[in-house]
Amino acid sequence: MTKIGFIGAGNMGTAMIRGLAKTAFIDQKNLFVCGRNMEKLQPLETEFNDIQLTTNAQYLAEQADIIILSVKPYTISEVLTTIKEKLTPNKLIISVAAGVTIADLEQLTTSETKIVRVMPNTPALVGEGMSSISPSASVTAEETAIVSKIFTSFGKAEVVPESLIDAVVGVSGSSPAYVYMFIEALADGAVQNGLPRDKAYKFAAQAVLGAAKMVLETGEHPGKLKDMVTSPGGTTIEAVKSLEDNGFRSAVINAVQAAALKNSSM
Repeated sequence: MTKIGFIGAGNMGTAMIRGLAKTAFIDQKNLFVCGRNMEKLQPLETEFNDIQLTTNAQYLAEQADIIILSVKPYTISEVLTTIKEKLTPNKLIISVAAGVTIADLEQLTTSETKIVRVMPNTPALVGEGMSSISPSASVTAEETAIVSKIFTSFGKAEVVPESLIDAVVGVSGSSPAYVYMFIEALADGAVQNGLPRDKAYKFAAQAVLGAAKMVLETGEHPGKLKDMVTSPGGTTIEAVKSLEDNGFRSAVINAVQAAALKNSSM
């Protein structure tokens, strides 16, 4: 069985670990997690008894066939320096660190190291993540397929050139935050009109979930689906006009661009 190891168990790392541990893709005994101290890893041990926990990155790198670096970008150099001697040619390195390129990672490892750059997002925690996969030239199609299976086990994934990762960060990596703001704003509007807050969040979140599912499952253009809701002279077209008057589209486009630019400058 393939052994998968995570170095780093922050918000993104924990979302992926929990998402993967809840699937049938891997036996939890073959899932390794390395953190700076065992106390912070305790919740994972409580939730998943069979996950292998450690504070020794070299031990994890020695045990795992696939090593997922889910640490902050500024710690990548330190981590790779620590485990470099354990990176045999048959191991696969996956990095989810924003702004750290494949070229950066290659300089910190060996010429034989196989590297894949992935940009996931936190909905992996509930099995609805979206990840981009960008393999280095030394990674085979079969190995890329294995990485895809890992990330589709807790959501969806697409193989894209590394040159498109900045766009991916803007549209899916960072966008859950935009959507949470949108849901919160929808709920605030409903509360203003008398709906209790707990029900307002439920109505708003389910509406967003359903709309997203319609885009994915029907394959229709979002504009066409929008037109299906906007009856002539009705309430929806009135709301759409208000959004347009207040620069809704421009605000969203600018947010995606801001995230992409930030990622490219890291």
